Amino acid sequence: MKKLFIKTYGCQMNVYDSARMADLLTPLGYALADGPEAADMVILNTCHIREKAADKVYSELGKLREMKEEKARTGDKMLIAVAGCVAQAEGAEIVKRQSAVDIVVGPQSYHRLPELIARISREKGHALDTDFPVEEKFDTLPEEIAVGGPTAFLTVQEGCDKFCTFCVVPYTRGAEYSRPVAQIEREARKLADKGVREITLLGQNVNAYSGDGADGEAWSLAKLIRKLAAIEGIDRIRYTTSHPRDMGDDLIAAHRDVEALMPYLHLPVQSGSNRILDAMNRQHTRDDYLRLVERIRAARPDIALSSDFIVGFPGETDEDFADTMALVREVGYASHFSFKYSPRPGTPAATQKQIPEEVKAARLEELQTLLFAQQRAFNTSCEGKTMDVLFEKKGRQAGQAIGRSPFLQPVHADHAGHLLGQIVPVKIESVFPNSLSARLLNVPCTAEAGS
Repeated sequence: MKKLFIKTYGCQMNVYDSARMADLLTPLGYALADGPEAADMVILNTCHIREKAADKVYSELGKLREMKEEKARTGDKMLIAVAGCVAQAEGAEIVKRQSAVDIVVGPQSYHRLPELIARISREKGHALDTDFPVEEKFDTLPEEIAVGGPTAFLTVQEGCDKFCTFCVVPYTRGAEYSRPVAQIEREARKLADKGVREITLLGQNVNAYSGDGADGEAWSLAKLIRKLAAIEGIDRIRYTTSHPRDMGDDLIAAHRDVEALMPYLHLPVQSGSNRILDAMNRQHTRDDYLRLVERIRAARPDIALSSDFIVGFPGETDEDFADTMALVREVGYASHFSFKYSPRPGTPAATQKQIPEEVKAARLEELQTLLFAQQRAFNTSCEGKTMDVLFEKKGRQAGQAIGRSPFLQPVHADHAGHLLGQIVPVKIESVFPNSLSARLLNVPCTAEAGS
């Protein structure tokens, strides 16, 4: 067996893509390695959302070049591939700057990896593929799926047509595309057959899903969720990432009606200022978002909300930032992702006058202080409550297991090592900054129970 190491950067969709790349290369004799040192092939599956993403990739490629050269001195070979959004954006520049790279493949072309590997084995040079054949990709991915536990990601939608002025996704992932319902259902059933209890539906704008159904009609995400919830063995469903513009009445109703749909929603707002939302081309207003939150909470009162925030967007004034702080206080979030604005080459906002770094840093600190306080308050409100936890993996201590609450919080419990893959009622006894500690209910708390 040849050894394959994949380093994944960024979003959950990249995690899904990395797993599918491993599935693609298994028939070629590749088994996963724990690190690059022992690998015959290394894939960097990259993300272009974060600041200096390309710089990090080139730094990693420098280290891999040294490993490749050392292997060559002993007669061994190492293939190096760069995949994902940096590959799409930087393409030929990667090959030009780092000669050790053999393959550059975009996120819509990784299904061609076996062909590209064969081409490299026949010819000297590099293989570059950054086309956007989304339909072909999903049609040609292998039926067999490797599963690493009771939870799994499932891509249902890719690409973006929103063109927020700060975002590179439309340029690196292409236009919005929704997979057919039958294809998604088939993959979900395979996951269930392998013991998966919870699936997270993925998309750059997942609630813009409009895949073809067997009835010839375009299905919404809500209709798809109801279909998947009927699959035996699939007890929990989540989805990410949503856009406020695409949060329809039927999806809100699904949160009320579908027991398997977990009471957690990531709904990015980015800013609380109408002026900045307009400059970002978010296509919703502050009031739109607040009314939407009100409707969602009316349908599912216990829902936990999460959001994305960008501070220091070009032109953001103290008054604009104050609007964001006021929105956060009004909504109240259970978790969050917050960042200083950083320019992305090729996006409209990158050409605008930038706000000083010290101003962005001060605003981010103030915002995060409030958001973390809200997160702690939400976690504290769970203390003493009983909730169901899906245990996913073993903890650090003997007999301990770690899982997720319905609200996506990490939960650890002693004497639960034998309960992996099961959904178990627990009582929350202690709250930590980023996790909860629980006691099993209806299970004897003995050393033997956790063995």
